[in-house]
Amino acid sequence: MKKSITEKAIEAPARVLDASIEDTLKFTRSLHFGGSNSFQKAKNFWYILGPGLTTGASDDDPSGIATYSQTGAQYGFTLLWMAAFTFPLMAVIQEMCARIGLVTGRGLAGNIRVHFGKKILYISTILLFAANAFNIGADLGAMASAVQLLIPNVNITFLVIGLTLFILLLQIFTPYVRYARYLKWLALVLFAYIASAILAHPDWNQVLKASLVPHITFNKDELLIICAVLGTTITPYLFFWQTSQEIEEEVAHGLTTLKLRKGTNATDVGKMRIDVWSGMFLSNVVMFFIIAACATVLFSHGATNIATAAQAAQALRPFAGDASYFLFAIGILGMGLLAIPVLAGSSAYAVSESIGRKRQGLNNKLKQAYNFYGVIIISMFVGLALNFVGLNPIKALIYSAVLNGVVAPVILVLILLIARNKHIMGEWKNGKVSATLGWILAILMSISGIAAIYSLFLPA
Repeated sequence: MKKSITEKAIEAPARVLDASIEDTLKFTRSLHFGGSNSFQKAKNFWYILGPGLTTGASDDDPSGIATYSQTGAQYGFTLLWMAAFTFPLMAVIQEMCARIGLVTGRGLAGNIRVHFGKKILYISTILLFAANAFNIGADLGAMASAVQLLIPNVNITFLVIGLTLFILLLQIFTPYVRYARYLKWLALVLFAYIASAILAHPDWNQVLKASLVPHITFNKDELLIICAVLGTTITPYLFFWQTSQEIEEEVAHGLTTLKLRKGTNATDVGKMRIDVWSGMFLSNVVMFFIIAACATVLFSHGATNIATAAQAAQALRPFAGDASYFLFAIGILGMGLLAIPVLAGSSAYAVSESIGRKRQGLNNKLKQAYNFYGVIIISMFVGLALNFVGLNPIKALIYSAVLNGVVAPVILVLILLIARNKHIMGEWKNGKVSATLGWILAILMSISGIAAIYSLFLPA
């Protein structure tokens, strides 16, 4: 009788797994996804997915969709290689964050406060909050525009306020286990973009060539769009959310945050890696298909002036038909519902841990975690206000990119220092491959941050 993946995971040898790509893949291959049929295999795999899937999916928020759409519309298939290039970098750093959460029982901000002091943490947290608020504002506007694409006569003001209140009430009053389940299912909305690209009928020979052969002309505009893609794909809010969500999952399953006293085992880490790498893979596959769809339809027809996700959907309609148009619009709405709670939640985790509050998070009710939910409420209303003060979504995204560009390199270095510290991580400290890829990413994000700051001073 074949054993399920869960049974095999439980029986997996408790050996020291190096935090590297090779061992991640080796552990995954050792779990043969046993089951009596394909449905059972899929069910077992779905059961393992959790924080990694929702974190990866939230990365394809409406502002990310806008960036990828602009990339395809302006440069065709030229930059498709970035989907494969960023995947291992993104997956490695998110796996580090998840491992830090599993081993220490603290969120990322809590670990930074304990091991590096408060000064750097306070500055980073303030900038993170500001960047997330700008991003929330841009995403709320994009979601409202997407609804208008589907239902043209609805008032935009009513939509933005209604969406804000709906997301806020869902976060505050929905029990974590149910809320996490909603986020997990919302991740499947991403397949709308894969379908949209297939319906656009790209030249798959060109797609394959552009995917495997990097091409950079080193002109200013192309370098800026590359930095924009990096900054949209690898952002600080994902680091904080991933670390804290690993702990939330433990608490939701009846385990305390002091589980580290018992020791993190190979089973925990192995399942976490499957989850994280699967989530980041889905995120980058969707980036790939959005760029491919816009390159096929918009670039080839000279429609290169794309600034928002809603504009991309509108531009697709005359050339790709109603199906692509509606799928693109539905995707914007669905990903906003997923990403905005992650943005607000990551700010809440960072702030509550920065001020030293005891475990606060989505597993707590409002009366148990006023500080945590207070940050979520403030974040949402600041984002809402940005839609009524004359700040357009493009400027909001530029400011968000600049703030993330300042924060990301600093946080990445702190993550790398924590993850390599044997005193903190014990046997689960970074291996050579993970450490190397992590430092490469820190250097690239530093360059991206400088480019983002530079773009702020460019003429409109």
